[in-house]
Amino acid sequence: MQLRTKMDTPGADAGDYALGLGRNARAAAREVASAGTHVKNMALISIADIIEQRSQNLRAQNAKDLRAAEDKCLSGALLDRLQLTQDRIEGMAQGLRQIASLPDPVGEITQMRSQPTGIRVGRMRVPLGVVGIIYESRPNVTADAAGLCLKSGNAAILRGGSEAIHSNLAIAQCIEQGLKQSGLPASAVQVVNVADRGVVGSLLTMPEYIDVIIPRGGKDLIERISRESLIPVIKHLDGVCHVYIDGAADIDKAIAIAYNAKTQRYGTCNTMETLLVADAVAAEVLPRLCSLFIQAGVEVRGCKKTLALCPQAVLADEKDWVTEYLAPILSIRVVDDLVQAIEHIEQYGSHHTDAIVTENLTHAQRFLRNVDSSSVLVNVSTRFADGFEYGLGAEIGISTDKLHARGPVGLEGLTTQKYIVMGDGQIRT
Repeated sequence: MQLRTKMDTPGADAGDYALGLGRNARAAAREVASAGTHVKNMALISIADIIEQRSQNLRAQNAKDLRAAEDKCLSGALLDRLQLTQDRIEGMAQGLRQIASLPDPVGEITQMRSQPTGIRVGRMRVPLGVVGIIYESRPNVTADAAGLCLKSGNAAILRGGSEAIHSNLAIAQCIEQGLKQSGLPASAVQVVNVADRGVVGSLLTMPEYIDVIIPRGGKDLIERISRESLIPVIKHLDGVCHVYIDGAADIDKAIAIAYNAKTQRYGTCNTMETLLVADAVAAEVLPRLCSLFIQAGVEVRGCKKTLALCPQAVLADEKDWVTEYLAPILSIRVVDDLVQAIEHIEQYGSHHTDAIVTENLTHAQRFLRNVDSSSVLVNVSTRFADGFEYGLGAEIGISTDKLHARGPVGLEGLTTQKYIVMGDGQIRT
């Protein structure tokens, strides 16, 4: 697969190109849906092996994207997402192998019950069909998405950002070879090989060929796709994640968790953006934590009580509480108690990921019940809100919606259920 500056066929426009992708994907989806678990696992393991074998080429292609991104003065967060280190390449391969090791959800039958008429009614898990994924920067999404879609019996159309096109196409070549080695159609995973934005617009208007769209990227991208798509969308808009240090927290544990939640990686949607601290422990916690953050180069913006305990901090305004920084910037607020912390999260949060640090079981249970987010954590960093860390093998995205899928979307989130009925000649009277 090669980068093309024009459409595949001379004179073809974005709509024709997208239509070809859709037709190919729909045909491939039928084959992938009927493929056995062994065949799908063979494909995943083959792709993982090829990715490792071609790691040097992947890094060389990624270097082209990084140079172009630096020339365009992209932000540090975007450059971090774009980079393919050796560890990240090995992580892609490891993720594919973990997906192969997971139980195959396709064909699983549950809730089989006998009815008074003698019929037996249950539900069978089946693929969604064709999944369109539109994403920015992160080239590892290409491998993760391909693996999850294949294992769940779906065909995939992947459209990465133009800033990562050399990296994505290099990974696409690995996927294509792995599919061929396992006997699955190469069109089971198609990576868009043109930078024309018109292709995205066309894909969003093809419900006859694509069953669901999953956007991964900045808020502007996701809002545009949600607004224009004629196809159901699985999405989250913001990752305004909180850590609340309770009055009953273990102080050393709380400091370690809060520091990790912010500084382990700045440019991810599960990074802490607002720290809430109970007034009862603020004087003990904040001077130590602020010193660590300042040493790490994090700009601290806080309420007036925070400023009294952290002289290096600057006064936060209302906008800070709703901002996903994706950068070394942190807002801190001292709250009265658990109730005010929950109220703050409800008012300013994005329903993505929120954590409490506490040794009080009652407080932990109340936080779990009352915080309306797709992931709610107790005594653990928000950075664990991730499909790989949840044992899903990888994730195709994180959903803050409440219908179909919520939280990290893995294999089960890429399937649906249909009713099945078993009988022995019954007729309805």
